[in-house]
Amino acid sequence: MTINPAVGDEVEYAPDRVAIVTDIREDVVILRRPGYPEWPATDPKQLRVKRTRAQRIADVTPR
Repeated sequence: MTINPAVGDEVEYAPDRVAIVTDIREDVVILRRPGYPEWPATDPKQLRVKRTRAQRIADVTPR
């Protein structure tokens, strides 16, 4: 099952390359990774969700 990326999700956009979805504007997925400016995903259908926003938050929230 493929999950469509949503804002806040961590996605793999190339082998071993991950970024965060910062916005979705008119079906254009905008990505960002530390130290780099935002950029539009060249092929949003090839993005693979590694962790959803909820999973990322749960990973840093103390229990």
